[in-house]
Amino acid sequence: MPAPTLAVWKFASCDGCQLTLLDCEDELLALSKQVRIAHFLEASSTVLPGPYDLSLVEGSVTTPGDLERIQHVRAVSKTLVTIGACATAGGVQALRNFADVGEFASIVYANPQYVETLATSTPISAHVPVDYELHGCPIDRGQLLGTITALLAGREPDLPDTSVCTECKRRGLTCVLVAGGSPCLGPVTRAGCGALCPGVRRGCFGCFGPMAKPNTPVLIPLLRSRGMSEDAVDRVFSTFTVAETRREPGEK
Repeated sequence: MPAPTLAVWKFASCDGCQLTLLDCEDELLALSKQVRIAHFLEASSTVLPGPYDLSLVEGSVTTPGDLERIQHVRAVSKTLVTIGACATAGGVQALRNFADVGEFASIVYANPQYVETLATSTPISAHVPVDYELHGCPIDRGQLLGTITALLAGREPDLPDTSVCTECKRRGLTCVLVAGGSPCLGPVTRAGCGALCPGVRRGCFGCFGPMAKPNTPVLIPLLRSRGMSEDAVDRVFSTFTVAETRREPGEK
């Protein structure tokens, strides 16, 4: 029986989530014995034709070419997993969704007429069905390996949908927000990082995106009580997962 095939695809992104896979090193060597890596340009120029049993997709859709390519990727992939904030929420580049992309292009490029771009940066799920999402900027190495291993074994991956606060509790960490007075997005941020920042006494800044039902109406006044201005609160919600967390004008 042939080994299952793995493909890794890049759209608009910094490559950080693909590098997370490459950084697995020993685990990646073991994984390569269980699958055929059929398409992974970050690691090899070798490209095998599809269809592919598992596709990992990094990056957001930002150009007309991306729109066509993601349809192809979906068509040749049995299971499609998006990895990272760009693929799951539009990424930092989605900040342009709330401004004039034409104005940006005219400032950045000497000849913007040659630039083909969409007005918005959108997650993969806005265009094709996605089977699983791995959040983070970058993704968590353990969660990535766990997901690939589960899918190869034919079982559902264990992807948490609780808040970072639950991870702080499991690690026995003192709350940096309540006890330390530091602004922290842990109460509304999806778990998955292992409470990395609170573990070093720094407030969470939400790189895993909002949990399914974030209670921001309660958190925002608490952040203000810790000395954050209205502008500072708006900025802290407008980072890696801006398409998910951006508040509309007038929304409290």
